[in-house]
Amino acid sequence: MRNRLRTLLPILATAGVLAAAGCTGGGSPSASQSSQAGGAPATGAAADPNSLPRNETLYTSGVQWGPPANYNPIREWDHAAGTKGLVYETLFHFDTTTLKLTPWLAESGSWTDDTTYTLKLRPGIKWSDGTPFTAKDVAFTYELGKMETSPYHQLWEWLKNAEAVDDQTVKFTFSTANYQEWDFNLYGRAIVPQHIWSKLSEEDVLNGVNDDAVGTGAYKFLSKDQDRVVLQRRDDWWGKTALKMEPKPKYIVDIVNGSNEVAMGLLLQKGLDLSNNFLPGIANLVQGGKFGITTYYNEPPYMLSANTAWLVPNTKKKPMDDPAFRRALAASIDTKKIVEGVYGNLVKASDPTGLLPQWDQYIDKTLTGGAGFSFDKAKAKKLLADAGYKDGDGDGFVENKDGSKISLSLIVPSGWTDWMEASRSIAGSAKDAGINITPDFPDFNALVEKRGKGDFDLVINNERQLSNSPFTYYQYVFQLPVNKVQNTVNFGRYENKKAWELVQKLDQVKTDDVEGMKSILSEIEKIHLDELPAIPLWYNGLWSQTSTAVWKNWPSSAQGAPKTPAVTWRNWWELGGFETLTQLQPAGS
Repeated sequence: MRNRLRTLLPILATAGVLAAAGCTGGGSPSASQSSQAGGAPATGAAADPNSLPRNETLYTSGVQWGPPANYNPIREWDHAAGTKGLVYETLFHFDTTTLKLTPWLAESGSWTDDTTYTLKLRPGIKWSDGTPFTAKDVAFTYELGKMETSPYHQLWEWLKNAEAVDDQTVKFTFSTANYQEWDFNLYGRAIVPQHIWSKLSEEDVLNGVNDDAVGTGAYKFLSKDQDRVVLQRRDDWWGKTALKMEPKPKYIVDIVNGSNEVAMGLLLQKGLDLSNNFLPGIANLVQGGKFGITTYYNEPPYMLSANTAWLVPNTKKKPMDDPAFRRALAASIDTKKIVEGVYGNLVKASDPTGLLPQWDQYIDKTLTGGAGFSFDKAKAKKLLADAGYKDGDGDGFVENKDGSKISLSLIVPSGWTDWMEASRSIAGSAKDAGINITPDFPDFNALVEKRGKGDFDLVINNERQLSNSPFTYYQYVFQLPVNKVQNTVNFGRYENKKAWELVQKLDQVKTDDVEGMKSILSEIEKIHLDELPAIPLWYNGLWSQTSTAVWKNWPSSAQGAPKTPAVTWRNWWELGGFETLTQLQPAGS
């Protein structure tokens, strides 16, 4: 605990500064941190930050690490908080407790034969501009995938047709039934309005800002600024009647992250209700309850698990194109030091496969016992030497096989203090094995651009979350073809035709065929462990720190408490984040 307390002291000092400069009028962040807390249109004059009633406003943070880039749900990787899930919606949600799909915009859906899936939509749904929502909107949204620049363009390699049979019925016809991927699409694809998006160019569909977002969701954007977005609840949202639920906050203000320490200060000063940042020292604030801050568990590990953090090498650059070097790199990383020193045991070291604990039944334990990797400095040095990487000039670092210098950069977003410390730890342990790595901390938007274009050596990433199937994990690692810009998968640009064929084969196994899945997954795991195109490090926590000053009934492991995740991250609103909003209660009630 000593290290965690030492980390906490400067944070508490920061909180003291924020008490004077960061919070006014009932705890909402001040105008010095935002020129527009709500009430004004998208680019209007600055509004009084206290114009939103505090007891009806939920302040969140943890998604945006720079000015909101866009409000475009097609851009799944960088849209403003709430774009997908609050403003735009999906056909189903996914219950992370029961691991089952929950009907949402869709009333039902089923495979009517081996290559046909029929979807029935709920009647009476309208877009926020009053236009009826119909099957044509759903078919149109999927048709957008035919654009080569679309992030779901590959879907059309096996989807033959999306047809609106009538206003409430959509028929999807496939050349191949990819059961597991289709389930993921059903709860992962935001539906957009045909009457608006059909008028856009291909460039605007993918790269447009979409300032005037029109969705079916329970919220609409009220105002937008460089350091926040403000959403307002729609009183005419269809779900109040059809789902018998309504989110409790009338307003949601999502604040751009300055750093994890700033988020901690705002949380302590009641300027945040929900922080989905990693907050150093949070264990000390939860214990005893005197700060009014809660987490899912009230003891280690405090958080639910959300995803796997990997070290991703750019396999198009030397020496990361060599599997032997990647295996040596994996052996050089002291993950235990990261888990204990950086996270204070708030996370757990990953299985060598990287598969989440929820997927434990699919891990081939006999395989990982022999082919898995662990921290071993001597082994890392031997692997490097055996592969021809030697320190010819005596500077303590190995050179490439042709004698050229190896000087690698490891990028993580500026302000992500846990990953910044983890990258320093990785660089330190790699140095001991003779690998020269320098941590680099670009701002988040710059990192996204570098990662997408392949303009990096090494990057830590955790894009793929808990899902309906390990298929989504291995799709991320192995998907082909590699494009000029990789926005959502295979950032390491790794090409292995056999591995990708196996992932596609897994996709065609029905999700209730556990033994069939295990057989194929064992083959995929073998290739992953031999080649290590992505090096699993730890299971990232579902960072969720909540204040009970304004809102209560947050999810927790306590008996009778909600069990949905309290999270605002992209693609988590449909994994229970939205349902959490419907269970909140005003603290004064």
